[in-house]
Amino acid sequence: MKQLAAFDRVYFVGIGGIGMSALARYFKFTGKQVAGYDKVETPLTLKLVEEGIAVHYDDLGAEVPFAFQDPENTLVVYTPAIKALGELTFFQEKGFQIMKRAEVLGALTQTYKGLCVAGTHGKTTTSSLLTHLLTEIEMGCTSFLGGIASNFDSNLVLHASSPYAVIEADEFDRSFLQLSPFAAIVTATDADHLDIYGSEEAFVQGFRQFTMRVDPKGVCIQKEGLQLQSLAPIFTYAIDSQTANYSFLNLRYANGFQVADLKIGTHFYEGIELGLPGIHNAENALGCIALLDCLGFDVEALRPALKSFKGVKRRFEYHLRTPDLTYIDDYAHHPTEINALISSVRAIYPGQKITGIFQPHLFSRTQDFAAEFATALTQLDSLYLLPIYPAREEPIPGVSSEWLAELTPLARKWVLQPHEILTELQKPQQGVVLTIGAGDIDRMVGPLTALLNMQTQN
Repeated sequence: MKQLAAFDRVYFVGIGGIGMSALARYFKFTGKQVAGYDKVETPLTLKLVEEGIAVHYDDLGAEVPFAFQDPENTLVVYTPAIKALGELTFFQEKGFQIMKRAEVLGALTQTYKGLCVAGTHGKTTTSSLLTHLLTEIEMGCTSFLGGIASNFDSNLVLHASSPYAVIEADEFDRSFLQLSPFAAIVTATDADHLDIYGSEEAFVQGFRQFTMRVDPKGVCIQKEGLQLQSLAPIFTYAIDSQTANYSFLNLRYANGFQVADLKIGTHFYEGIELGLPGIHNAENALGCIALLDCLGFDVEALRPALKSFKGVKRRFEYHLRTPDLTYIDDYAHHPTEINALISSVRAIYPGQKITGIFQPHLFSRTQDFAAEFATALTQLDSLYLLPIYPAREEPIPGVSSEWLAELTPLARKWVLQPHEILTELQKPQQGVVLTIGAGDIDRMVGPLTALLNMQTQN
């Protein structure tokens, strides 16, 4: 297999994915000619085009752009989410070097000290915060993120001289087993992607294999209770714990910020202010603090950056904040994430009515966790369900949003199309409105923000 440096052109099959687009930007930055295919035009693909990357939306089969038809100078990168495509078949038949995104990441990051963030929940926020902290303390890093970090307005952060690379270690398709971490944070191992792994035990085993890949000279940071083995030293973190190596105590809100007291062994750091609300975000911050402390950075120096972190697009992202009406958009697509989201909203806005708009992501995930989804969604006051977003899957008979609605013991619930929901929400709203999901529900964010803004101005 040829080295990546041997290619001067890189073609992406599925270039619009958040992880794929970061790689496309990286190769463009390093001077390579970059182009690719994706199924639909999105704000992200339009941004790539603005940056000089050619993107098309029709399967061209053997008629891919002429500049990318030579196997000797073209590397093909693809996402496993695309199962069948004429273009991919062409590249396979013509003997191109074809690599999964995770394989390319693994090859790229072998020249860095890779700081890998894994876990069913919190990967993107945690890796974005880690990037922000390293940047603010002037160590810097190169980062490949699974979301648009608000502090950088990008999913790619570049640094010319830092030895560190922050990598979001994705468990989907066992991608994270392509990485060779110097150090790692593992946030959670709640079962997911059972269509890939087959069982909860196999899923957790994937994480065991990942933590065993951490460099023995590095460190493995884990949320307390995960009990994943590693050849590297293991340190744990948790909220309100007397047994974890790192803990936040006395979580509270003051002056609009979430505040906590940090306990590291016998050392206390009082009044740490966090830029994002919610217990789950406090946990994410704690994991980053633990990793950087273990790498020898000064914890006190992290205070300003912890406070100034703005989060990630579509992770507890505010679009409207008034005394009577708040609108938050969130990527949550697993029951545990939805529980964390709604419980955080309840803590911040006690007594207020919460209206949720949820788009289930994948038929298999909806089927596997239907009871858990129903329990989580019952915490809402009103629920609008969109049809299931299929992504890479074909429908499963009997699995639908109507079926999920029947399982959800909530009086106020409806299954509607996006335009129907927008019509319903033209009626005056109060309290908190949430859009929840990992599919294309983000297309509702602009129209819904405009609609709710109009209500606050009347």
